[in-house]
Amino acid sequence: MSETARTSTPTTLGLTASEVEERRRDGRANELPPRTGKSVGQIVKQNVFTRINAILFVLFVMVLSTGSLINGMFGLLIIVNSGIGIIQELRAKRTLESLTIVGEEHPRVWRDGELVEVTQEDLVLDDVVRVGAGNQIVVDGVVTTSDYLSVDESNLTGESDAVRKAPGDPIMSGSFVVSGTGDYTVTKVGAESYAAKLAEEASRFSLAHSELQAGINKILKYITWVLVPVGLLTIWSAVRGGATDWQAVVLEITGALVPMVPEGLVLITSTAFALGVIRLGQRKCLVQELPAIEGLARVDVVCADKTGTLTENTLEFSEIIMVEGCPETAAECEEILAQLIATDPDPNATAAAIAQRFPLTSKPWTQGARQPFTSAKKWSGTTFLNDDGTASSWLMGAPDVLAGDHPAGQKAEEIGAQGLRVLMLAHSPHPVDAADAPVDVRPVALLIFDQKLRPDAQDTLEYFADQGVEVKVISGDNAASVGAVTRRLGVDAGQAVDARHIDTDSFADTIENNRVFGRVRPDQKQAMVTALQERGHTVAMTGDGVNDVLALKDADIGVAMGSGAAATRAVAKIVLLDNRFATLPYVVAEGRRVIGNIERVANLFLTKTIYSAMLAILVIIAAVPFPFMPIHVTITGWFTIGIPAFLLALPPNNNRARPDFVPRVLRFAVPAGLIVGTSAFLTYMIVSGWDVPEQHTQESTAALLALIIPSSWAVCTIARPLSPWKLLLVALPLVGYGVIFNWSFTQQLFYLDSSNTAMMIQATAIGLVAAACIEALWWMLRRKAQPQIPLWKPEPFFDRD
Repeated sequence: MSETARTSTPTTLGLTASEVEERRRDGRANELPPRTGKSVGQIVKQNVFTRINAILFVLFVMVLSTGSLINGMFGLLIIVNSGIGIIQELRAKRTLESLTIVGEEHPRVWRDGELVEVTQEDLVLDDVVRVGAGNQIVVDGVVTTSDYLSVDESNLTGESDAVRKAPGDPIMSGSFVVSGTGDYTVTKVGAESYAAKLAEEASRFSLAHSELQAGINKILKYITWVLVPVGLLTIWSAVRGGATDWQAVVLEITGALVPMVPEGLVLITSTAFALGVIRLGQRKCLVQELPAIEGLARVDVVCADKTGTLTENTLEFSEIIMVEGCPETAAECEEILAQLIATDPDPNATAAAIAQRFPLTSKPWTQGARQPFTSAKKWSGTTFLNDDGTASSWLMGAPDVLAGDHPAGQKAEEIGAQGLRVLMLAHSPHPVDAADAPVDVRPVALLIFDQKLRPDAQDTLEYFADQGVEVKVISGDNAASVGAVTRRLGVDAGQAVDARHIDTDSFADTIENNRVFGRVRPDQKQAMVTALQERGHTVAMTGDGVNDVLALKDADIGVAMGSGAAATRAVAKIVLLDNRFATLPYVVAEGRRVIGNIERVANLFLTKTIYSAMLAILVIIAAVPFPFMPIHVTITGWFTIGIPAFLLALPPNNNRARPDFVPRVLRFAVPAGLIVGTSAFLTYMIVSGWDVPEQHTQESTAALLALIIPSSWAVCTIARPLSPWKLLLVALPLVGYGVIFNWSFTQQLFYLDSSNTAMMIQATAIGLVAAACIEALWWMLRRKAQPQIPLWKPEPFFDRD
C-alpha cells in the first residue's frame, strides 16, 4: 500500500492532538539530554575547578599572606584562564546546538490521521512513527505495520545482516532501516530509550580520546610530580641557609614554583578546539565529536562514495534504450515503469527520477509480491497479478546483475563507461520474493540517467592530491561508470576494479594498490576501511546513503552529507550540512591549525617549565637564595610565553599532522629549557662572584636579563617560518622589556635594579651565547624534520577567505 493511500486513512490512526498534549503534561514526552553533552553549569565548573587553577590558587594565597600584592599578580591568570575558557566553550556550545537541530533526524508521525514531520523532542509515548529506507530509529517501539521492513541492528548487536521486521516485533533505537517501510508504536521515550544515550554520545562537546589532549594530560602529570618535591626542597634549602623571615621564604617558594606551572597550555588547547568548532560551524559543518577536527588532519586516505559526494545526489532521467528483439514497445515500457515505481512507498533518488518522467495516469495494476531495493542485491521488483490468474514480475536494477550473458549487459557497460548511470528493466515469470530470485530474467530496456558532477569536486580532489592524501572512490555503481566519472573530474586513477571479482586472499593488496572501485557491497566497504587501517592508514570515509553506514562507523573519521540518510548522520563524526564535498579541505586545514599551533604553544610552555625546574634545582644544590620574586616570573611569563603563545595558536597552519606529539615537543623543550635555566643561573652566580649577598636585587636583575634573551629567541625559533607579524610578536615584547629595565618607576614597581652596567653587560653576553645555543638546537632538529620548516614565509594572521 502506498504512502498516498495511507495518508487517507481514517483519523483514528495515531494519536490525536489532545492525547499528545495529555502525555506531555504527564511527563511521557521524549525529553533528550543536552545536545552538546555539557550544561552551562558543567562548563563553568570544568573551567574553574582545574588542576592548574588549584595550584595557582594555593600559591596565590601564600603570596597574599605576605602582604605583597604586586607579587600576586599571577593570580589574575585564574580569572583570565577560566573566563576565556568559559566564553569559548559557551560559544561552541551554541554553535553545536544550532547546527545539531538542523542536522538531526526528524521523524514522521501519524497525528490526527495525517503524516507529519516533528522533532525528536515532540515524540510522546504511544506515537505511531512511519519509517523508510535510511531512517534512524530514534525511540524504542513495537512494529505495527511492515511493508518488507528490514532493519540493521549492527549498532546494538554487532551483526551487520539486516533483520526483517513483522508486526509485533520489537524495534530498537540506535538501529536504522535498510529497506522497506513500516510503522511502529513508541514504547519508550526519554532516558528509558537507547536513543537518549546515542544522542548524548553523538553530539558530545568533549576532548576525550584526542591524541593531542592525551599528550598534554601526560605532560601535566609529569609536571605535577615535579612540583611537590621541588617545593619541599626549596623550603629545606631556605631553612638550611638560615632564613628567618617567613615572608621571604614564601616569596622564594612561589617564585620557584609559579613559572613551573604551564598555566595557559590547557586554556589555549581548549580555546583552539572551541574556535575550530565555531569556524567550521560558520561553514555549515557540524563536528559531532571534537577530536574529529584533529583526526581528519591526520588522515592520509579518504574513501569517497561517488553518488552524493563526487556527483549530485539527484539524477535526471535521460532516455530508454529498448533491448533488441524484446516484444514490448517503448510506450509499453513507459507504462510498466510507471506501474512499477507506483508500488514503491519510499522511492529512492533513482525511482523518484523515473516517477517524475513517467507518472502513473492509469489504473494501478493488482500487486502481488514486492522486493524492495537493497545495496546488497542491487535490484528491486514487483510481481503483478493478471486478470487470468497468472502472474508476471518486473525487475529493475544493475545491468551486470540482471543481464547475465545477454548482449544487453555489454551494451550497458559501454554506456556506463561514458560516465552515465545505467539501470535495466527486465521481466521474469517467477515471483520476486522467491528464495532463488531473480531467475529466468529477460532484459527489456536500458534506462539511462545523467549524473551531474559536483562543481567543487575536482578542486577538492586536487587539494587532497597536493596535500599527499590519497582519495579512493568506492561505489556500489558499475565500475566502468565510476571510472568514467573520476576521469571527468581529471583524476587518472587507472583501471576501475569490480569489487565482485576481488580475490579474498589478495583483498588487502588490491585495496592498497587501486583507487577506484565499483559494485562494492556495504560489507565490502566496511572491509576496505578495515584493510586500509590494518596497513597503518588513518582513514576518512564520506557517504550519504544507508549503504555507507557500516564503513562510516568503522572509519577513523566518518563524514556524512547533511541531505543523506539519517542513519549516516547519526554514526558520522562530521556532518556537512551544506552537502559540499569542498568543505572537507577546510576541516583538514582547521585540524592542522589546531595541531600545529598547539605544538608550537606546548614548546613554549614546556621550555618555561623546564628552565624553571632547572633553575630551582641548581639554586638548591648551590644553597643560594632563589634569584626571582613571583612578579619577575609573571613578567617573563606574560611577555615571552603567554601573549606569544595565545597569538601563535590562532593563525593558519598547513603543516601535516604527525604522530608522537609528546616526544617531539620534549626534543626541543627539554634542551632549550636547560639552556635558558643554565644561562640565568650562571649569570646569577658569576655577577655575584659565586657568593650571592643577602640583598641581591642587581644580581637578580642581571639573571632575569640572561633568562629573557634566550627565552625570547626560543619564541623566535618556535614561530618559524617567520613573517612580518611574527617579527613584531618577537620585537614588541623586547621593547617592553627595555622600558621595564630602564624606567625608574617600573624598576621600583617590579623590584629591579639595572644600574650596574658591568653586570648587565655580562648578563647580555651570557644570554646571547644561550640564544646562539638555542639557534643551533633548532637547526639540528630541523635537519631531522620532514618536511623541513622554512625560515621565512609571509603567512597571514587571518585566513584570507
